[in-house]
Amino acid sequence: MSEEPEVVIVNPADEKPGWFDKPSNVNKIVWALVAMCTASVLADFFYHKHTHYDFQGYVGFDAFYGFVSCVLLVLVAKQLRKILMRDEDYYD
Repeated sequence: MSEEPEVVIVNPADEKPGWFDKPSNVNKIVWALVAMCTASVLADFFYHKHTHYDFQGYVGFDAFYGFVSCVLLVLVAKQLRKILMRDEDYYD
């Protein structure tokens, strides 16, 4: 006979609060990301780009293109989920 493993339920009140549970730490991360994004756009002023098309030479084009691509990827994935998602009891 096989014995089922014992399931241990951890009470969230007993857990030590994580680093992301403090709003001040989340704000630090957000501001660090804003600073890094700003620095990457400002870096465009200090080097010459070898572009294929003229619009690729605009300041901040790479950052803008990456942001728009990421947003479109998420939107397409949300629509694709509707097509590919299985019923909850699919494997039953």
